[in-house]
Amino acid sequence: MGAKRVKFENLNKIFLTDDDRQVKAVDNFNLDINPGEFVCLLGPSGCGKTTTLRMLAGFEIPTDGHIYIGDENVERITPDKRDTAMVFQNYALFPHMNVFDNIAYGLKLQKLSKIEINKRVNKILSLMKMEDFANRVPSQMSGGQQQRVSLARALVMEPGVLLFDEPLSNLDAKLRIHMRDEIRKIQQEVGITSIYVTHDQSEAMGLSDKIVIMKDGKIQQVGSPIEVYQRPINEFVANFIGKANIFPAIVLESSETFTIVKIYEKEYKVEHNEKLEINSTVKVLARPETILIGASEMNGLVTRSMFMGGHHEYEILIDSNFKIEVSLNNPMNKKIYKVGEKIEFGLDINSLHIIKE
Repeated sequence: MGAKRVKFENLNKIFLTDDDRQVKAVDNFNLDINPGEFVCLLGPSGCGKTTTLRMLAGFEIPTDGHIYIGDENVERITPDKRDTAMVFQNYALFPHMNVFDNIAYGLKLQKLSKIEINKRVNKILSLMKMEDFANRVPSQMSGGQQQRVSLARALVMEPGVLLFDEPLSNLDAKLRIHMRDEIRKIQQEVGITSIYVTHDQSEAMGLSDKIVIMKDGKIQQVGSPIEVYQRPINEFVANFIGKANIFPAIVLESSETFTIVKIYEKEYKVEHNEKLEINSTVKVLARPETILIGASEMNGLVTRSMFMGGHHEYEILIDSNFKIEVSLNNPMNKKIYKVGEKIEFGLDINSLHIIKE
């Protein structure tokens, strides 16, 4: 399989509503995806991620802008002529065909020889560890097994780009995690360029080399899972990827490399590569797992206390209307605070991040 580069250039998609209003589903979308990269388009419903994927697949025509697969400009090429294959949410398997014939279907349309079809289907069955399923029909299989067949049917076409449209949303939570890991492992083995649409941030974090976070048709941030989690560009991204405590703060001192801020009368020196105006108000992100229980920097009142096994969750009221969330990892042998108790805590200075307005 030859993994292909994908490039979106000033891509726009406008839909007309029933009352002739224009809705911009995708707004000036620009993105480069390297060969073999796994990229997740992540965002809430209606953010434009599925429309973007459908334009790449050829199921929607862009209003304007360009899409390149490799060096080929594809936005006017029909779906069957593009070097892509899609894994769908609902599996889209033929119920009357067994697994072997479902996987072979696209190859037969290409009029490949029987020998070549058998060779490629058996190779994919082996890769997916599904040799024993070749003669089963979809009704004899679980949802997870059917999704693996759907993936195999896409991979057997040896496309330059593999597309995923929320493929795990019909599976239960435990199976989703298992299938997520399977997809990532197979994608890395095959080395295929993959673009995956999801609204599930843990799925995006577990799969991606690169996450593209979208809102209202626009890209908010592009980066590795670590970058978008630890250094979100704005409050929307901070809240969409994981849980976020956003503290109001005053700038006391600022340079090109750090800023000293005051949060509830306590001063913190935060790494920041942009000089900020003295006495201006900023927002500072502290993730729940970076709150230091027991540190005597601030105090509050416990309003929620929940044991979750590997971690313990608190909600702490700091003043009359500001609450934070805390995640205490490995709570065994640590003091557990009850609702109504006072609690002292601090902030991990190395984990703080200043968010632009």
